Amino acid sequence: MLLPTLRQMQYFVALAETGSFSRAANVCHVTQSTLSDAVRQLEETVGVSLIDRSNRTMALTAAGEEAVRRMKALLVDAREMVDAARASQAPLSGRIRLGVIPSIAPYFLPRALPELRRAYPDLRLHLREDLTRTLLDDLRGGRLDICLIAFPVQTEGLATEIIAEDSLLLAVDAGHRLAGRKTVQREELAEETLLLLEDGHCLRDHIRAVAPGLADQQNEEIRASSLTTLVHMVDNRLGITFLPRIAVEAGILSGTDIQLSELDGKAARRSLGLVWRNGSSREGDFRLLAGFLRRFAIEPVRDRAALDSA
Repeated sequence: MLLPTLRQMQYFVALAETGSFSRAANVCHVTQSTLSDAVRQLEETVGVSLIDRSNRTMALTAAGEEAVRRMKALLVDAREMVDAARASQAPLSGRIRLGVIPSIAPYFLPRALPELRRAYPDLRLHLREDLTRTLLDDLRGGRLDICLIAFPVQTEGLATEIIAEDSLLLAVDAGHRLAGRKTVQREELAEETLLLLEDGHCLRDHIRAVAPGLADQQNEEIRASSLTTLVHMVDNRLGITFLPRIAVEAGILSGTDIQLSELDGKAARRSLGLVWRNGSSREGDFRLLAGFLRRFAIEPVRDRAALDSA
């Protein structure tokens, strides 16, 4: 029986994702006629129309919708097979596409990456920084191999390994009534304005979980797109916030007079960890990477930890 080729499936998936023959051709670095011919050959092979050509706009048929879902999974498996084969000669070699969230990437990676490159010179690490939801979508879609994110977060169907804890410290300006305190009780924050990152940042949700009553009083008109901006807001007495210890240790408070405290005598925490697709042929490499990164954590988790124990 004649089967579709991987190239035909690549072209068809690109067409489904871009919604345009011309854009799909650009993505695949081929001419539009080449891509169109390959898609027609694919339809002839499977014996059914995958594209509804009755409309002026590109649309998939019901069979096309089902086919593209299956083809994406097949292409992910094919890429993993190639990467695993190339990396089989040595651990942590070949290409690994790593996604990292903004509240981790600039504070943790600069410590770890130089040593990682020295320890594994054949590793080609491709980095992408983005929000958790986007990274996990790309991970499930095969556009990333592994992600470094903060927990808790929903990761059904994915494998995880926690590598570190990360304290969340109360940050106030130097003139604040709570400045200089080692610990602060939750009830002392009742009337404060809480500053948060914009929607989509998982740190926003983690802070809201730390102080749910305080989060209800946040100023909806004062939000930041980065931790650096959040720090400057606090330093200029616009409100208070919570900062990850990894950012503090990386020097994010440099040039400010911000004071830090623990909440209720015990710092609130989030967990940092790696997540990848269940059954990945490179799980051994990913476990090895987790162990290596753990060496550079400020508050490392010594034992493997699944999501349900994070």
